[in-house]
Amino acid sequence: MTSSHRLLLENAQQVVLVCVRGERFLTGSALRSLAVLEGASVVVGTDGLIKAVGPAAVIQSQFSGETFEERIDCSGKCILPGLVDAHTHPVWAGERVHEFAMKLAGATYMDIHQAGGGINFTVEHTRQASEEELFCSFQQRLQCMMRAGTTLVECKSGYGLNLETELKMLRVIERARRELHLSLSATYCGAHSVPKGKTAVEAADDIINHHLPRLKELSRNGDLHVDNIDVFCEKGVFDLDTTRRILEGGKKMGLQINFHGDELHPMKAAELGAELGAQAISHLEEVSDEGIAAMAAARCSAVLLPTTAYMLRLKQPRARKMLDEGVIVALGSDFNPNAYCFSMPMVMHLACVNMRMSMPEALAAATINAAYALGKSHTHGSLEVGKQGDVIIINASRWEHLIYQFGGHHELIDYVITKGKVIYKK
Repeated sequence: MTSSHRLLLENAQQVVLVCVRGERFLTGSALRSLAVLEGASVVVGTDGLIKAVGPAAVIQSQFSGETFEERIDCSGKCILPGLVDAHTHPVWAGERVHEFAMKLAGATYMDIHQAGGGINFTVEHTRQASEEELFCSFQQRLQCMMRAGTTLVECKSGYGLNLETELKMLRVIERARRELHLSLSATYCGAHSVPKGKTAVEAADDIINHHLPRLKELSRNGDLHVDNIDVFCEKGVFDLDTTRRILEGGKKMGLQINFHGDELHPMKAAELGAELGAQAISHLEEVSDEGIAAMAAARCSAVLLPTTAYMLRLKQPRARKMLDEGVIVALGSDFNPNAYCFSMPMVMHLACVNMRMSMPEALAAATINAAYALGKSHTHGSLEVGKQGDVIIINASRWEHLIYQFGGHHELIDYVITKGKVIYKK
């Protein structure tokens, strides 16, 4: 009896598997060269999961006589896993292009923040925006990410700072999760900044006593699906003690800890995250040597954000030191009004040039390790049998072109596929 499958991608010049043994993440020497097949094919089943990956001739004989809803000839092209963006702030209203001009004229992030700009400016506009307006702009941003090859995106709230607006943002993310083709990981980031008129301690109390119980209730009823909890642990924002209290509150209700730490000042955030069993810590421009060692030992991933260091002219995160110490290094775009970049190929390029990562290290950081940072590397981040059929096809004879061609992803990416369905075709 012939069985039917959703998709056959045949005869690719290269198929980048990233992993071959079900690894949940890659570190150290495993990053020197990724698993790549030459002259290979991929089969995705009607359930949206990968059924087979292997040499084209083997796949052809194994599936001869079977039917496919769609076949794509990938001769001369490369197949890669869909990219994973491990850190974004994609739901907001209120452009901040004027602040970019201020930064170029010499203002720092904190200068703008203290003058009522930055997060505060976006919070005002996001509070005023309707849910429908926020959903429409969010949907457009996700489309831009998808066209740049991203198929799994971490999405934070955090421009409400009051319960009502934080929930409005999380409902927008939930609606997109249900209606759109991309996979999303939702992060509650009510502790993104201290709201006007409150101290950090008062803000933390409000989050622990009011926000988290309400989130728990909405999650239990199936109204909202939240995966992670985030805090901006920073001098003048949330200190180590308030950060600990909020993160522990989130962990108690089953959220993964995934927070901003050691960005502008050394705060010992990495040490705290390792101690609390955090899944991931982002930024880490100012992380200590002890923090790096603690993260490696705790298998807490480092989500590095090359766009932020580049646009804010911060010192670069010490990616080489982290990689050499065995930290699980992931990448994110940090898409937000302060760092407006949708493109993981550009993020990988910046990671290679400015943070001295190799191309295999950067691709692993934008696939399997970024999926690990979101607790999803058992289903996403590599092309292995049983994983979700999220794939990009690029029109180049070697996969490295995706990183090498700076800003060239629009021309390179021919197809973006999620669960075996083509969602973008150039």
